[in-house]
Amino acid sequence: MLSALLERIVPASQRRTVDEMVQDLDLSAGDSRAKRSAFWTMLTLSAVIAAGGVITDSTATVIGAMIIAPLATPIMGIALGSVQRRRTRSVRVVLLGCLLVIGVGLLFSLALPDNYNLLSNGQVSGRTSPGLMDLVSAIATGLAGALALSRRDVAAVLPGVAIAISLVPPLVVVGVCLGHFAFWPAAGALVLFLSNLFGLVAAGMAVFAAVGYGAGDAGRTPRRTRFAMALLFTVVFIPLVGNTTITLLIDLWTARAREAAHAWLADDPGSSVTHVDMVSRTIQVHVRTPGDLPPKEDLIERLDGQVPRGIPVVVQTTNGQRIDAGVVGQ
Repeated sequence: MLSALLERIVPASQRRTVDEMVQDLDLSAGDSRAKRSAFWTMLTLSAVIAAGGVITDSTATVIGAMIIAPLATPIMGIALGSVQRRRTRSVRVVLLGCLLVIGVGLLFSLALPDNYNLLSNGQVSGRTSPGLMDLVSAIATGLAGALALSRRDVAAVLPGVAIAISLVPPLVVVGVCLGHFAFWPAAGALVLFLSNLFGLVAAGMAVFAAVGYGAGDAGRTPRRTRFAMALLFTVVFIPLVGNTTITLLIDLWTARAREAAHAWLADDPGSSVTHVDMVSRTIQVHVRTPGDLPPKEDLIERLDGQVPRGIPVVVQTTNGQRIDAGVVGQ
């Protein structure tokens, strides 16, 4: 049954040979000098384009960098080399490529003023807080990429895979954040890249082994490879679970705070809650009111038991007034 399913997914008539795969994914095979020249040139240009897109908060520019970024090639080369149980320079190429892109990000960070709020930039904030769904998407994208590489007739989807996997922009964000000594956002962007790296390698190994590109008993990968993959999965999975949990809790607390704020303003005609968010462990309640607000102590009392104690609450009105309502439970 599995063989029949595999034949439907990767028909033998469209299946590429092992030699073709090696020629495409191993930069040291064939005309290695030309391959490396093209790889490093395109990777550098991609990093510059991505850095420009991140600095200017331009989504279109960042997407352009994703399309031309060649970093997925040696990453898939790692997957192919692993199932073939042969030595490959792809790991070294990926490490050096990562350092190059981060360095470009560091260089471009000099264009931003010292007091620049990095998290106000959508290209930065969107890549510094990854969750479990990013890992799921990375694995699915890796499967799509590996299948596309294995078949001769679906290579047209590879640009879409390049956009979906997003390898260079997170590394640029790492460099930009490091340039501004924002180490936690830099760590978040690095975890996003590592989750994409794991998704590509794990999915690539699974597909390439199933298709039959392995050598000998390729169904079993070397112990060192299994250990490295387990370590990478652990490094990625733990922070993703933690960040996902925190995100879900913040969503729960802000929803409860929104309900409490609505009840707080229920007897004040013309007043309404515009939105509630949580910034730096502080709940911010944004309200629209034509006159004076109800006693702030009432809001704190309503929040007690709905959100954790010790969280400060700030009320921000549409006319620019900022009121420190107090701390929940105190």
